[in-house]
Amino acid sequence: MGEREDEHLLGEAAKIAVALGRMFPGLCEIVLHDLRNPDHAIRVIENNLSGRQVGDSATELGLARIQDPDYPSVLQNYANRFPDGRPAKSTSIGIKNSAGDYIAALCLNLDVSTLSPVTLALTNLVATEDRAAPPETLRDRGRRELREVIESAAADRSTTPRALPREAKRDLVQRLHEDGYFDSRGAAQTIADLLGISRASVYSYTK
Repeated sequence: MGEREDEHLLGEAAKIAVALGRMFPGLCEIVLHDLRNPDHAIRVIENNLSGRQVGDSATELGLARIQDPDYPSVLQNYANRFPDGRPAKSTSIGIKNSAGDYIAALCLNLDVSTLSPVTLALTNLVATEDRAAPPETLRDRGRRELREVIESAAADRSTTPRALPREAKRDLVQRLHEDGYFDSRGAAQTIADLLGISRASVYSYTK
């Protein structure tokens, strides 16, 4: 039963390894190690970035797990390096059977060398200079303030602007008119859109 169970677990882990590899093609190497056979441990390798092959031996980490059942089951996001020197970020997940023995390890090795230039480019792209400048909003100020006032009025009634009763909409439009919001370009259409009424109704409410 033990060997059948181990094979079943390895078969399920192999499906996970293949699926993860296809999720991150060319970017993250996925390796499933069969720790029962350390000299020929690699059972599945997807997105081969390290040059290893199925049947190659276990790594030092795999050997450590074989020797110590109390070895941490998950090592997350540790620095690593591919044989050609490229930096990697790795995660290793130990898989135990019901007897508590490590029988497999699922390892993910992310090639961060391809991401570092992108990270640097994005950092430079979003960088700003500390020069004195007046506060600026890249939206129409009138529409933004109208939305805030209208949504606040609706929230006071525990509803949405479009669900306000007709009388409440009329009172709100009159208040906006008195407060000078109609001086903004396109204010009537904005109010109509937010309240779900026609622009003609907006103008009639102001009278």
